[in-house]
Order: sequence, then structure tokens, then C-alpha cells
Amino acid sequence: QVQLVESGGGLVQAGDSLRLSCAASGRTGSSAAMAWFRQAPGKERESVAAINWSTGNTYYADSVKGRFTISSDNAKNTVVLQMNSLKPEDAAVYYCAADHRTAGYMGIMTRNRYYYWGQGTQVTVSS
Repeated sequence: QVQLVESGGGLVQAGDSLRLSCAASGRTGSSAAMAWFRQAPGKERESVAAINWSTGNTYYADSVKGRFTISSDNAKNTVVLQMNSLKPEDAAVYYCAADHRTAGYMGIMTRNRYYYWGQGTQVTVSS
């Protein structure tokens, strides 16, 4: 089992920055990748960014490229999502997720790849 705890959400104005953190504990060695997803009211959960634990390769949704940065601190089992130039359309509940190595054949930005989920943290962006 892998436990994930997000922190860092809040209310900001458009153009501001926000930093989300996800602390992983438990059998983190069973995961090959971690990702951030978000879900706005009435919309499906969508992938935002992902990172491969071993290679450090990062992946982003087109909507956040150039504004968001995902990074990891392997020693601390922490993944961070730095969000800059926030827009009202970025408002959502943000979820941290970890996969299991056996799901590595799925695309790293694919929701079904991820087995472990955090409780979510709210990000609100006012215009």
C-alpha cells in the first residue's frame, strides 16, 4: 500500500503562483511514477503532470505546459507541483496519484495507470 497526502492548496488571484506537495509513504518502491490530476465541478478528472521516479522524465498536459512544473525529491518521497501564472480555469481539486509498477505499460498520463490516490486539495483562482 502507498499512502499519499497532498498539501498547499488555497485561494489565489489570477496570475499568482501556488505550490502543491504530495508526501508518499508506505511501499513507495512499488511505484514507478507519480502524477497530479485535477477535477473541476461537472468535469472529468484530467491529468496535469507526471514524473517517472527513476528517470526524472516529466510530462505535462498542453493546458499547463510552460506554467506548471512537476518535480520530485526521491529521498523524501515527495512530489511537488509548482503552478505559476494561474488562470481561473485552473481552479479544481488537485489529486496526487501513484501507480504500481505492473501498470507501466499504460501511458504515464493515463488515469487508469494510477492505483493510489490522495484525498485532494482545493485550488481556487479568482479573476
